[in-house]
Amino acid sequence: MIPLLTAREMRDLEHRAIQGWGIPSLVLQEHAALGALALLPGEGPLHVLAGPGNNGGDALALARLARLRGRDVEVWTLDPEPAWKGDAALQARLWTGLGGTFRFAADPRGAAAGFRGWVVDGLFGLGTRLPLGGAALAWVEALEGARVLALDLPSGLDPGSPEPAGPAVRASRTAAFGHLKICHGLRPARDFCGEITLVPIPLQGAPGAAMRLLERPRPRPGGWDAHKGDFGHVAIRAGSPGMSGAAVLAALGALRMGAGLVTVLTDASVRAEVAGQVPEAMVRAWEGAVPAGVDAVLAGPGGVTEVPGWEGPLVVDASALREGEGPRWMERADTVITPHPGEFLRLFGPGDGDRTVRARAVATGPGVLVLKGAQTLVAGGGLAEIWANPTGHPGLATGGSGDFLAGMVAAAAAGWRRNPAGRTLREAAAAAVWLHGAAADRLGPGPILIRDLGPSLAALLRDIHSEDHHA
Repeated sequence: MIPLLTAREMRDLEHRAIQGWGIPSLVLQEHAALGALALLPGEGPLHVLAGPGNNGGDALALARLARLRGRDVEVWTLDPEPAWKGDAALQARLWTGLGGTFRFAADPRGAAAGFRGWVVDGLFGLGTRLPLGGAALAWVEALEGARVLALDLPSGLDPGSPEPAGPAVRASRTAAFGHLKICHGLRPARDFCGEITLVPIPLQGAPGAAMRLLERPRPRPGGWDAHKGDFGHVAIRAGSPGMSGAAVLAALGALRMGAGLVTVLTDASVRAEVAGQVPEAMVRAWEGAVPAGVDAVLAGPGGVTEVPGWEGPLVVDASALREGEGPRWMERADTVITPHPGEFLRLFGPGDGDRTVRARAVATGPGVLVLKGAQTLVAGGGLAEIWANPTGHPGLATGGSGDFLAGMVAAAAAGWRRNPAGRTLREAAAAAVWLHGAAADRLGPGPILIRDLGPSLAALLRDIHSEDHHA
């Protein structure tokens, strides 16, 4: 998992390095400036915007290093007589000691119209006070359409929020120092960052982060002597008149995710419809009991409201997510619920804060929450962290997408029960979420038929297994 830090979490890391490790803060700044400079083309003029704080110090260090390499560099400030603070004050003295000067524009738009080459945005970083106003806002508006390298984050973004608080620089590239921040990983803020490169700086220890970004999972292939029982048996209680397709797509999701056996327990009136479309699955009319030998149960797709009595791993989706029952499922061990935003509201009622805040507030027990949507969130399972998914695109916003994902999650739960291998159910569910989005990404942007996710997922898993085998 990739940590996504808030400003406070990043400052804690820097403080630990400076106070506990004894590394001077200027060394951190020089590492940041060198790494950012390496992201710029080796030729052409640079226009460096330097704010009054540490981000301005990073910008001044970059300007000095670029000038020492023979680059044509201009430094622009927000005030005609800038009052530098802390390390930025020393960087300003080093800059002027090389003969550098500071430029001020009463009309930033007019000044930017004459820029040639790249602009370096070093106005504000972790300590941004938002929303921007005055000269800073004028520069943000003036840089529209310019080639901008943002230092740590585009000015105007809150490092700890996915939502811009107002106007912000739209960067072509962003040099993220040390670790990614929340604005680098979550949309819409992430869309202001352009191409993001993580620039290492010397920090001590791993960060404590309340938010993390899912990475590519490493599914475990079976041994040479594996049989279908080793990969888990999924029972799917799904499908009612007029909604048999949901049962079909859930079964396909489970099979493509690698379930060894899938049994669909559907309403008797649609059993033949389902069986004719998924010959790889066993399809039975629902008679009120889960068959023996099952490893995980999925309930809800296709208009099914009841959840079978079952003590093992359980995935609850769609119509089975009944009003007010969210807390019940969050307190049940070995349980995953997969609501979309409307179902989430039905489960838990209204509340304060964005969806990340709400997910953290309700997912306090052993149950796992998969809150579907753009950048699906995974929470609960005994952890306070929220995991966000970076894969997928708007083509998944179509009927059946959630059914296919629910089947994938059920297969992951069944495989986890058969072979935990140090993983948690939350990690198994998160792997399904990442793969679901990545299978869509592999198909390319635009509308998709959810059935097409099956072949795409199979090809993706083959590639992952091949890469891991040759690693």
